[in-house]
Amino acid sequence: MNFRPCIDVHNGKVKQIVGSSLKDEGNVAKENFVSEKNADYYARLYKENELYGGHIILLNAVDSEYYEETKKQAFLALSEFEGGMQIGGGITAENANEFIEAGASHVIVTSYVFKDGKINYENLEKISKAVGKERLVLDVSCRKKDDKYFVVTDRWQKFTEEEVTKELFEKLAKNCDEFLVHAVDVEGKNAGIDKELVEILGKADDVKITYAGGIRSIDDIERLRAYGNDKLDFTIGSALDIFGGDLVFKKIVDWCKK
Repeated sequence: MNFRPCIDVHNGKVKQIVGSSLKDEGNVAKENFVSEKNADYYARLYKENELYGGHIILLNAVDSEYYEETKKQAFLALSEFEGGMQIGGGITAENANEFIEAGASHVIVTSYVFKDGKINYENLEKISKAVGKERLVLDVSCRKKDDKYFVVTDRWQKFTEEEVTKELFEKLAKNCDEFLVHAVDVEGKNAGIDKELVEILGKADDVKITYAGGIRSIDDIERLRAYGNDKLDFTIGSALDIFGGDLVFKKIVDWCKK
């Protein structure tokens, strides 16, 4: 298990939000934390602690009045930790290489591939070819509906028809390097992991998955290890002291080293 740190940027600020509260209209979200520091501060911290493979997420839509400001913050982080972080948010086959050239190790996509309620295999192949399979991460953000988990897109606002199963990951892994899974129902709520979802993720064979959502303690990480069959990497957001929470960042880094 590896700790994959994050930098979420919304309206040009590094933030931690409640995932299910994000709305494009009015660029609003329920905020847990708004940083006074720029994104490169966090990238430098991760670099100093040799935490590779974290992710930067642009939370504004491409047509938002704040998108360019948000993108500027993201590029500050990429230049600070070149080759050390992944980036997602509004990325397509047409613009993906701009982010790679800016220093991203991988690009992360959701809505470009999970489009109109289903998987757009043409777009998946297009972006996989544009950057190379080894540089592509699929964000399988999901929410629960009718006792099943489904992929959600457009900054977690729209449900697709695609149910989250081990078979889905194994199938998609042919065209990407790894997956980032946001458990949107618990994202930003500091209420513990989504055990049922973690158990699904832990069944997928020969795929790399980073789990995001609800981790608030070392005990939660241990539960993630147990329910995820010791297969999953993890990220932590609003629970960390660097984002206004109580969980000490250095404590997580030391835990991982042990």
